[in-house]
Amino acid sequence: NEKEGQIKSLTESDIKEKTAIFKKNVQNGSIKLNEIIPDAFALVREAAKRTLGERHYDVQLAGGLILNAGKIAEMKTGEGKTLVSTLPAYLNSLSGKGVHIVTVNDYLAKRDSAWMGKVFSYLGISTGCVTNDLEDSERKKNYACDITYATNNELGFDYLRDNMKYELGEMVQRKHHYCIVDEVDSILIDESRTPLIISGKLEDKTSLYSTSNEFIKRLQREDYELDEKNKNAILTDNGIDKIEKLATQEKILKNSNFYDPANLDLVHNINQALKANFLFKKDTDYIIRDGKIQIIDEFTGRVLSGRRFSDGLHQAIEAKENVKIEDENQTLASITYQNYFRLYNKLSGMTGTAMTESEEFYDIYKLNVVSIPTNKKMIRNDLNDQIFRTEEEKYNAITKKIIECNAKGQPVLVGTTSIEKSEKISNHLIEKKIKHNVLNAKLHEKEANIIAEAGKVGVVTIATNMAGRGT
Repeated sequence: NEKEGQIKSLTESDIKEKTAIFKKNVQNGSIKLNEIIPDAFALVREAAKRTLGERHYDVQLAGGLILNAGKIAEMKTGEGKTLVSTLPAYLNSLSGKGVHIVTVNDYLAKRDSAWMGKVFSYLGISTGCVTNDLEDSERKKNYACDITYATNNELGFDYLRDNMKYELGEMVQRKHHYCIVDEVDSILIDESRTPLIISGKLEDKTSLYSTSNEFIKRLQREDYELDEKNKNAILTDNGIDKIEKLATQEKILKNSNFYDPANLDLVHNINQALKANFLFKKDTDYIIRDGKIQIIDEFTGRVLSGRRFSDGLHQAIEAKENVKIEDENQTLASITYQNYFRLYNKLSGMTGTAMTESEEFYDIYKLNVVSIPTNKKMIRNDLNDQIFRTEEEKYNAITKKIIECNAKGQPVLVGTTSIEKSEKISNHLIEKKIKHNVLNAKLHEKEANIIAEAGKVGVVTIATNMAGRGT
């Protein structure tokens, strides 16, 4: 704040020149980054004021300090986390080793890099953005920028692809120097164990999937046991006898024993067909779109385009739904988000909700969480949770509350954890003849419209926690 006066008088070229001097001195080791924090932050604040008309509040400067210290800044929604990230990003980019800012989807990566890119270019810093549709040469160019915006998905896959390259010159990423993760709880905790997998083709076994599916259709309930919690299914002795008979008729059973090692493929396919038929439900776990099986993310209710269930399960579901069975793949390279983000020399993150998971953040990533107060006093009431004995009582209470608020014209947003639950509540409201919108993976295209309507008088919106973040 003290430096603001003298920096106000600088022209754009003065500011760019200051950046160049900082870069030179930091890179030749004559100054340390932490010695120039006040100058660097003051420059960023001035640039943001001139380009975006937004001047960082003191709480935002505090957030910047925490991110620069390699910690997690918990800031309430709407406190301007996107602007906060410009401070540490600029400071750390001076070392010339690259800064990665990670967001949850391509839309946000594009939006933020264009929006905050104005600030960075005013400061004389280059900004790149890596999205799904880029060629390798473009990716390399974007990673070579001082600051690169990308999704966790693209970063992880680029890392895997780089490790499969034959020449160092073909690798697109540089070192893993410093990273700021937006919505850090979602990426580093909720999805942290999600494996990113690059796969290659295997021999064609598509006919075996259709045959296994036909066999499963002929089983009775006593022929198999289901473990719904762990999504597992096994044949009973009865079921094994039936499958052996059917396989013998089809002349695909070797050595007349189902569990003979020669029948390994058959056993595997029967197990996957059991799962596909009895444990994976259409419109809950996947949807059919354009003749393809598309997975629905259980956390967000969004369609995961381009992802497939592994180990032949996707093919088994294709056989069940009678769509074209694609070739099976084998894993060539794999990493989890948790392991990928631990590659960075310095890691930091920001989100509206991190205190509740602070222990996990520390145990797994050695990251401390610091809660930053809001710029103005909080006027929203955060009430305690209400707990019910049965699901029925809970749904009745929700419906009653919606009716109550609706009668006053108060807009209501109901967050649910899955498509199934959003439709359950929707059915309760239909019975009571309450007009409402349902926002889930099936209505991907209407998402923005539904969100735009959500705050109007008397509107009721039921959403999966797909987070309309950034729409």
